[in-house]
Amino acid sequence: MRALLLAALLLCTGVLQAETVDELEARLGALRPVNGSFIQEKHLRALPQPLTSTGLFELTPEHGLLWQVRSPLQQDYRIDDSGISRLTPQGWQEQPGRDAAAHQSRLFLSLLRGDRKRLEENFEVLYKGDDNAWQVELLPRSSLMRQVFTRISVEGSEHVERIELFETQGDRTLLRLTSQYR
Repeated sequence: MRALLLAALLLCTGVLQAETVDELEARLGALRPVNGSFIQEKHLRALPQPLTSTGLFELTPEHGLLWQVRSPLQQDYRIDDSGISRLTPQGWQEQPGRDAAAHQSRLFLSLLRGDRKRLEENFEVLYKGDDNAWQVELLPRSSLMRQVFTRISVEGSEHVERIELFETQGDRTLLRLTSQYR
């Protein structure tokens, strides 16, 4: 679950151009709902192979992000501004660690929604590219984020397609979002 939350952060190199970033923010924010599939690789320093999970996602303004892990286990999560909930036989159950989880959940949603204002509260946002291929690098600004990440890299075109999180202890998470449609 932490790897899912870590997918809220970005990396790349370049020069920030407000006009271009404003256009990217408007485009990402306007493309809801968005559905697709994901492949998530958690690269741990202690393991020779990454831990890989796959599944489906749906991002809607009304419900936030529905994250459906299908392999290696089947589990559904809902991420919204209040935090993370997991689907159980009794219905949606909020996950423990509400404050930290809610903060990271908001960051993840900000990334997918293209909410630059919320991202800039915790990161320096660097942008390069154009409509066909853009890259954003997020460099931690807040002390909390500097304790967790060294940088976050996000790439895409019409949608966010790749997020790579680099953690301070040397682990990294690669999240590829594919087959996106509205």
